[in-house]
Parts: sequence; structure tokens; C-alpha cells
Amino acid sequence: MSSRDGEATGVLPAENLAASPFRFEVDGPALFRMLEQIEGGGETLGAIYHSHTRSEPYPSQTDVNFSGGWPGVEWIIVGLSRTADPVVRSYLIDDGEIREVELEIT
Repeated sequence: MSSRDGEATGVLPAENLAASPFRFEVDGPALFRMLEQIEGGGETLGAIYHSHTRSEPYPSQTDVNFSGGWPGVEWIIVGLSRTADPVVRSYLIDDGEIREVELEIT
């Protein structure tokens, strides 16, 4: 998600190349192009979003490992279950430390 002054301004979807409900893999060149688009518009990468299809919306070890390259970026996780409504949570992950942050939807 792109942002300006702490406000979300856009969503840029990326394909999960792993095609797996258990892990994700993003195409490096496509990710680079998305970042160029965001920064070229004078914005910043404000959040990375994805879903957990079989678990609670809490960062997995994969999320924690991947977050090392994105300090200060929020991780918005949508928990999906066949028996419940989606649950959305947001986290900051710094040096492996996970802290939930308020997600304000306007």
C-alpha cells in the first residue's frame, strides 16, 4: 500500500508466486517496479498486506523474516476462516519484535 503523511493512498496488488496458502513469494522485478511507482509519485511504502487463510491474523515466522527488509512498514494481515468473518489486524515488526498497531479505516 502506498501512503502519504501516514494516510493510505493506494493499493498495488502482487501475485503470490508460491500459489500456497502457507507461504508467499513475490516477483523481485515486479516488486521493484511497484516501489518505483510509489516513490515516483512522491509517496512511500506504508504497508504490506496479505491474508492468512488457515491461521489467526498474526505475523508468522515467514512474515517476521521478510519484514527485516522493510523497517517501519506496517503489516496488515487478514485472517480468513470458513466459519467466521474476516479479521484484520496491523503490526509493526522491528528486529523480530512484533507490536500490534491501531488500524483506522475511514
